[in-house]
Amino acid sequence: MAKLCKRMSEASKKIEKDRQYSLKEGITLFKETATAKFDETMEIHIRLGVDPRHADQQVRSTVVLPHGTGKTKRVLVLALGEKIKEAEEAGADFVGGEDLVAKISGGWLDFDAVLATPDMMKSVGRLGKLLGPRGLMPSAKTGSVTFEIADAVKEVKAGKVEFRVDKFAIVHNAIGKKSFTDAQLFDNAKTLVQAVLKARPSSVKGTYVKSIYIASSMGPGIRIDVAAAQKEISGAE
Repeated sequence: MAKLCKRMSEASKKIEKDRQYSLKEGITLFKETATAKFDETMEIHIRLGVDPRHADQQVRSTVVLPHGTGKTKRVLVLALGEKIKEAEEAGADFVGGEDLVAKISGGWLDFDAVLATPDMMKSVGRLGKLLGPRGLMPSAKTGSVTFEIADAVKEVKAGKVEFRVDKFAIVHNAIGKKSFTDAQLFDNAKTLVQAVLKARPSSVKGTYVKSIYIASSMGPGIRIDVAAAQKEISGAE
């Protein structure tokens, strides 16, 4: 078993091994255990009672976090004609058509989000093997393929994030920084959890949310009491 470094060992001591915390208690602990020498990210990991092998049990959508993630995303837009100008005016970092498709095909991946207009998808489809594994492939289901490109750029810049269940039935997302206030982190966590609950597939039976953990980038996991968290986010504490 790997030996914990002194910093991690000290952080772990602050967490009661068999205890499940409320969301607000967990956020307080996150602040106490995020002791690295940089502004650590708060991550949330939600294990769901779904079977990702079945198409009707996929969980994937987007949500705008009210306070963003603390990271300004570099947005790339693949478009044609007047939509290029719209994207530029909306604040996109990189805008183009076939020229950018060729650049990405050559291995350039210096961006954090990709948006595309529907008329570019025939070309964008060739980038699936590069963008797909990185979670960057545009999709109409998540609103990243649209002719309303200016609105899409503004949403991403304002804190829109995508969440999707992985092959282990877990949703992983960054939802803020240690420098955020407790209230801001709670708002972001609440918004994401509500979105995941709303995205529950109709085919799923039994318990949908099996566990929730939060953690800092370099810190130990903090288990959240699912029932208590659901009461907190509904305002029925």
